[in-house]
Amino acid sequence: MKRIAPLALLAAFALVSACATITRGTTEAFVIETEPGGATAKTSLGTMCEPTPCVIPKVSREAEFTVTIEKEGYKTATYNITHETASGGGAAMAGNVILGGVIGAAIDGNNGATQQLVPNPLKVTLEKAEPVAAAEPVAAAAEPAAAPPASETPVETPAS
Repeated sequence: MKRIAPLALLAAFALVSACATITRGTTEAFVIETEPGGATAKTSLGTMCEPTPCVIPKVSREAEFTVTIEKEGYKTATYNITHETASGGGAAMAGNVILGGVIGAAIDGNNGATQQLVPNPLKVTLEKAEPVAAAEPVAAAAEPAAAPPASETPVETPAS
């Protein structure tokens, strides 16, 4: 019986190792919402979704990328996406540390399971583009004006 208790305790530690990896995974869905909807979103990761609102599934929680949003009649906008420690990820990491799951803590810390993408969802209000005015015809170049006649040399008047 004395040998079973340490083995049971070791098994419990092994089960809680890498809590965040097990409970949260290493990827998350990235959501893009625009007002108005119907835009195209392209990421620097090489993924895209359209029309908005849309979801890009399975983005690494450790990813840092840009999202460019385009819609005809609106200005193109680009946003930076980064990551931070999630509250759930931090709790799972703390569980690893408290319960002695050094291996689990190393796994969670290195694979991004403790992170979350920010902002997520990305909410964007698109700005209307300035209407492009029709080009006015350019008037024919006018002939250069004739140079004014050279003035005469001033005459000095004697001082009184």
